[in-house]
Amino acid sequence: MYAGLWRQKMKIINLVENTQGSSCCGFEHGLSFYVETLKHKILVDTGATELFLLNAEKLGVDLRQVEMVFLSHGHYDHAGGILAFADRNPSALIFMQSTAGEAYYHKNDAMERYIGIDRRIMELPQLKLIEGDKRIDEELFLFSGVTGRRLWPAGNRELKINREGKFIQDEFVHEQYLVVEENGKKILISGCAHNGILNILEKYCEIYGAEPDAVISGFHMRKKSDYTEEDLTVIKEIAKELKQTETKYYTGHCTGELPYQIMKECMGEQLLYVHSGDEITLS
Repeated sequence: MYAGLWRQKMKIINLVENTQGSSCCGFEHGLSFYVETLKHKILVDTGATELFLLNAEKLGVDLRQVEMVFLSHGHYDHAGGILAFADRNPSALIFMQSTAGEAYYHKNDAMERYIGIDRRIMELPQLKLIEGDKRIDEELFLFSGVTGRRLWPAGNRELKINREGKFIQDEFVHEQYLVVEENGKKILISGCAHNGILNILEKYCEIYGAEPDAVISGFHMRKKSDYTEEDLTVIKEIAKELKQTETKYYTGHCTGELPYQIMKECMGEQLLYVHSGDEITLS
């Protein structure tokens, strides 16, 4: 009887994130979530390394039972653990946009660093490449194609694609978003929201005609350098607009400590931080 009651609610556990939580889990610059619904056991992203596998063991999550992996976009800190996971669970399907395997870089005047996925991922037989949106079943839906640039995080300007030796601006067509539907609730899960969380929500509302009940996503506002007045204004404006929705927001990873504190001051309990090993309890 207990198991039946337990499975009436969606289970969402962070397997790795940048910050230490209250559990015994390790942490790194990366992101991975385990999601269990009435019908599915899935992963959204796999962190930067195989650390998420070790954390899953500590948390009692059996990743051999996972049926599907959804890669939010083609960056190493979300796909770094896929090869190790595939060794442990070779039957789980891996869904990603067909463009997620391109040569992605972080480039500015001072540095040039490859941040794309390990190319060996492209050779996995269980890999399923997607072009645009895809309905998995009545519980799971993937969408992409976000093109708006309103209040776009400035840090994205340093993220490039190397095509035939030429660096061009990454437009993040490789970014996809998972909608999980269960018991009348719709949960939107993103990785870094490179396309801008407000633009992603706008696209979601075009599809569903209403706001999601909850959003789980980084907001890509984290910076190693000082925040400019423009940065701070964008953060505050985004928080004000999110505050006007009825949605609950769970964030972490690339959001950054200062942006989170600024947004938290505006949004209060509508915004919560998810640390490595934390479980999200949906109201």
